[in-house]
Amino acid sequence: FLLAAWVAYDAADALWSREQPDPSVVGIVLTSVSVVVMQWLARAKRRVAQQLGSRALEADSFQTTACVYLSIAALVGIALNAALGWWWADPVAGLAIAALVVREGKEAWEGRDCCR
Repeated sequence: FLLAAWVAYDAADALWSREQPDPSVVGIVLTSVSVVVMQWLARAKRRVAQQLGSRALEADSFQTTACVYLSIAALVGIALNAALGWWWADPVAGLAIAALVVREGKEAWEGRDCCR
């Protein structure tokens, strides 16, 4: 929840102050690699979890899938800023990420079963 609060604060501050982020080729490449690697890792974890009958590993694979979504949101924000100059896309992506983190944290806090 603290992470979500910080990300939301930083994104809102960037929107309010109209902060212009500097797009980075390295950032775009690393985020793109993250999307691919995390997706592969989530599938591999899910497959092993089914073979082992491990609910803990299945839950971990779900969290890795959430990392894929976070990486996609970050990549969209970075790419829109770099390609179209939409400075606000990066902080808006940050707000979306913060919302996802809050949702995941709330489900974990309530002890909801993510996988079944």
